This record gives sequence, structure tokens and C-alpha cells, in this order.
Amino acid sequence: MKKLCIVAFAALGFTFGAQAQEGFNLGGFIGITTGDVSDFYGLDFGVDANYMFDVSDQFQAGPAIGYYHGLGKDFNGFKPDAAQFLPIAASGKFMAAEDFSIGADLGYALGINDGNDGGFYYRPKVGYTIADGMDLQLSYTGVSMDGGSWSSVNLGVMFQL
Repeated sequence: MKKLCIVAFAALGFTFGAQAQEGFNLGGFIGITTGDVSDFYGLDFGVDANYMFDVSDQFQAGPAIGYYHGLGKDFNGFKPDAAQFLPIAASGKFMAAEDFSIGADLGYALGINDGNDGGFYYRPKVGYTIADGMDLQLSYTGVSMDGGSWSSVNLGVMFQL
């Protein structure tokens, strides 16, 4: 089932990519884990892609997909395997000012590594335009899973292609 979902959303992404590139965004981030997983994982990093449609002059929305990789840290002689997620979400972005935006992604993060079933995915974020087509983003990533949650605070950059 996971493979079918991955193939379907990859095809969706390539379909959007084949159209006009005006709303296609691609970026990356690095973060520090917080909450339940901070004892076992330290840093995480990942990439995000979305295709944003203009809903109004100040609001955009569209599909988003990404890849997150959490690095395990040594904990009393035990180092867990990397945690990996494939978030599939709806994304929204409101331009609060000319160079400042607030937004969020909501969806489901598929767990890729063994023993990771994934869960409800949410990611509030704020952005600041630092150059034409380039935003600096600060975000909080959360994945609510059975028996716990994955969370991190992230700093990244998003490019409009």
C-alpha cells in the first residue's frame, strides 16, 4: 500500500512539474528534534516540494510532498536507526505583508523505515522573502503517531522555480 501511495503522489508531482513552473516550489531544511524523540534523535533534515495555486492576491494553496530524515544519537550505548518520513499534505500560504508570510501544511506522513507507521502530519511555518523567488522559512514539524509524536523546529529555504 505504501509503495502504491508513493508512486501515485510521485506521478502527481511530475504532472504538476510538467505544467507551467510558476507555482512550483522546492526547498530544504535542517532542524533540531523536540519533545518525545529528542532523547533518541538530535538533528533532522529534509526536502519539500509544493505547487501553489493563487486563491486570491494574498493566499495560495496546493499539494505538498517531502522527505524527512531524522538522525539517531547515542543514548546509553544505544543508537536508533534513522527515522524517515514521506509527508503528503495540503499546503496553504498567506502573505501577511509584502515580504512576510505565514502558512501551514496538513496531511499524513508515511513512515518509511521499519517499525514506523507514520501519522497525522502538521507543519506551521513563517517565511521571509530574502530575494526574488527565495524565502527563508522557520517551521515546526509534528507527526502524531500511536504512542508518541515526532517533532522538530526547522530552518530552511524555499525556491520558486
